[in-house]
Amino acid sequence: MTQSRRVNNFFREFFSGIRNHPYLIVNLVFAGVILTIMVYSGIFSPDKNNYPVICIHEKLTGLPCFSCGLSHSFSLIIRGRLEEAYQWNIYGMRVFLFFVSQLLMRIFFSVSYCRNEHSREWLIWYDIAGSVLILAIAFYPFFRQLVLALFQ
Repeated sequence: MTQSRRVNNFFREFFSGIRNHPYLIVNLVFAGVILTIMVYSGIFSPDKNNYPVICIHEKLTGLPCFSCGLSHSFSLIIRGRLEEAYQWNIYGMRVFLFFVSQLLMRIFFSVSYCRNEHSREWLIWYDIAGSVLILAIAFYPFFRQLVLALFQ
């Protein structure tokens, strides 16, 4: 079997059988959301400050929250302006890397799920464990600030 035929068979199996596999649907939805975030960050310019989504917390209280500046930070990271991104939000790179790693994991685990019928349950558990670990590492500063704010 040629390489192109294998690729065609893979995509045919993937798209025809997706309705029977909620795990694949969830992965596609997550990947779509992440790609939307990346496109949003690439379209809207940090130089023009033309972001359609504003920080509701800052609008209501006049004080910045710990996620303020993430849109600017993501846009600057996509453009390779890392020092400026850090100035807009010191956690921007952590969160950006979380989304990039999740996008790669959605692709990897979806492909592995389709190719390995006998280990699907284990793949899902590995996916959950890895995602929780990456979430905890990426968002630890946010969780810490939230806990401190709640119990002060």
